[in-house]
Amino acid sequence: MPRLRALWAFGVATALVFAASVVLVPASSASADSIRSREYWLSDYGIQQAWNTTEGQGVTVAVIDTGVDGDVPELQGAVVGGTDFSGQGSSNGQTPVGTDSSHGTLVGSMLAGRGTSADGGVIGVAPRANLLSISVGFGQNATDADGQIAEAVVWAVDHGAKVINMSLTRNTLDWPVSWDTAFQYAMDHGVVVVAAAGNRGSGTDEVGAPATMPGVLAVAGVDKTGSASYDASSQGITIGVSAPSEDLVGAAPGGQYLLWQGTSGATPIVAGVAALVFAAHPGISADDVINRILTTAVPKGSPTPGPIYGHGLVDAAAAVTADVPSVSTNPLGSLADWVRLHRRAAATAQPTASPDPVAPVTALPTTGVANRAVDAGQPLTAARVRSTVVPVAVYAVFGIAFLAVVIGAVRHFSRLRRRR
Repeated sequence: MPRLRALWAFGVATALVFAASVVLVPASSASADSIRSREYWLSDYGIQQAWNTTEGQGVTVAVIDTGVDGDVPELQGAVVGGTDFSGQGSSNGQTPVGTDSSHGTLVGSMLAGRGTSADGGVIGVAPRANLLSISVGFGQNATDADGQIAEAVVWAVDHGAKVINMSLTRNTLDWPVSWDTAFQYAMDHGVVVVAAAGNRGSGTDEVGAPATMPGVLAVAGVDKTGSASYDASSQGITIGVSAPSEDLVGAAPGGQYLLWQGTSGATPIVAGVAALVFAAHPGISADDVINRILTTAVPKGSPTPGPIYGHGLVDAAAAVTADVPSVSTNPLGSLADWVRLHRRAAATAQPTASPDPVAPVTALPTTGVANRAVDAGQPLTAARVRSTVVPVAVYAVFGIAFLAVVIGAVRHFSRLRRRR
């Protein structure tokens, strides 16, 4: 019987880091039934109800991550293809790479796990969807990680993916020019890109790319009560919807089950819902898939949409079955329009830490975010000192002097009045 380990997963700028303590649950309690019973999101977020319509048959989802191990019992038959861009894995992308070799398999099992029996083992949100495992390098030691991501996105599109799961972040609000072309290629081919918002528990207060990119469905995390997860979710104006990010369970290489948390786990839940919508509505556009997920989300927080929950808590059953009008554009914005506006005569994005699974550290203030005010977070330059700071200082000095004269005059006349 597999061991059940409890791990709290948090990402930092250079590598994935786990909490210091690892709690081993006794093997006697790690039965397949106990694993299935831990998947509270299946009933709480309308997923089991959505299965009455579809389980995601015929939809291919690409997982760009550390590699999905297709030999895990829950994933046998689910991984139908893949490749490696890290230079460290195998040609089929199924050999886990990096310091957190379990990460991609955890994601894949939550997305499309088949279970080990009718009521045992990890079952994914879209248990009949097919997976493409694309392994990429993470951390500062990775060679051209930005380029790997761009190549991975294009490869996924060319090999039939309708949904791309990206439980990773670049740790910055902006992104390299190479991503403009790759992500636009995905959107032009009707592919839904789902990305993690990141984790505040690792020091990240703002969402990082690719979750900041227009048209990308960014996922925030909530706890078991549906409230924003303080440690396992970042905040930002680009968040689309929220999904569970705490007390998660997934299958890992070697026949183990891991308990973990983070928006890395919330992301495959939403990506799985996207697969269900594609399967339930043959011929539907990616824009309409995203619109269904957004408009049927259960509103949470104020305003809605907002920077904490986005449009609210994802509702799989409603996304699959509700009567939702069609749209002609992506409700999360146009990447092409953003590129035309912001890339004019713009320098290439500055090199930063490589993409990491789960979450970023501190996002860099830039203007590379859709709907961000042009002056937001701008550095104090000499020009701005001359045009803003100096005039304000001069006016302040004159104002103080004038006020002093007025106060002196009032006191003088008051003394004259008393003498009379």
